[in-house]
Amino acid sequence: MQTLLIVDDRADNRKLLRLSLGHRYRIVEAEDAATAWGLLVAHRPRGVILDVMMPGGMDGFDLCAKIRADADTEIKGTYVLLLTARGQAADRERGRAAGADDYVVKPYSPLALLQTLEQRIGT
Repeated sequence: MQTLLIVDDRADNRKLLRLSLGHRYRIVEAEDAATAWGLLVAHRPRGVILDVMMPGGMDGFDLCAKIRADADTEIKGTYVLLLTARGQAADRERGRAAGADDYVVKPYSPLALLQTLEQRIGT
C-alpha cells in the first residue's frame, strides 16, 4: 500500500481526505508545511496532497518548491498535488512553477481525486 501525505491546516479537510482515500492509501497527516517536511523525510510517501494557504512561514507553493529542489531523488520525485481554493490563472501558474504535478481547485470530487491519484501513483 502506497503512503500518501496530506497537508492541510484544517482538520476537517484532512478528515475528508483520510476518509475518501484511506481505504487505498496509508495516510500520514500534517497541519503545516514544517511538520510536513519532517514527515516527508521520515515516511518517504509516494504522494503529497498540499493545501496552498497554511499558517507559518512556508505555504504549499513553498513546500512544493522545496520538495522539487531537494537533492534526495526519492523526495524530489514525490508526486505533488496542490488542492486549494485558489483557482486563479496566476495561482495555477505559480503551482506549475513550483513543480506541482497536478492542481485541483476546491470544491472537488473525492472520486475524481481518487482516480487522479490511482492514475498518477497507483494504489
